[in-house]
Amino acid sequence: MSAITRDEVAHLARLSRLALSDDELDHYATQLDVIIGSVARVAEIAAEDVPPSSHALPLTNVFRPDQVRPGLTPQQALSGAPAVEDERFRVPRILGEEA
Repeated sequence: MSAITRDEVAHLARLSRLALSDDELDHYATQLDVIIGSVARVAEIAAEDVPPSSHALPLTNVFRPDQVRPGLTPQQALSGAPAVEDERFRVPRILGEEA
C-alpha cells in the first residue's frame, strides 16, 4: 500500500504554491513513498535499549585555548585604504538610503 497518494502530493504542492504537472505529481508521489518507506524501516529497527545519538563517535573539542596577541592599530589597518572617514573605511553607498 502506498504511504502517500498522488492527491496528497497535489495538496502539498498547492500549500507550497508549486505548479506541478501530472507527470511530476506521479513522479514525486513515487519518490515520497520510497522515502516514507525507508524512514518506517529505520523506525522498526530502532531498539529501545539503544540510546539516541547525534553522532556515531563521541565528539571532542579540537579548539586551541584563546591567547591574547597584539593586533593592528586603526592607523595600520587603514593605511592601505583608498578612502578613510572617522577612522573607518569609506565605501560607496549602495542602497541610496539615508543613514
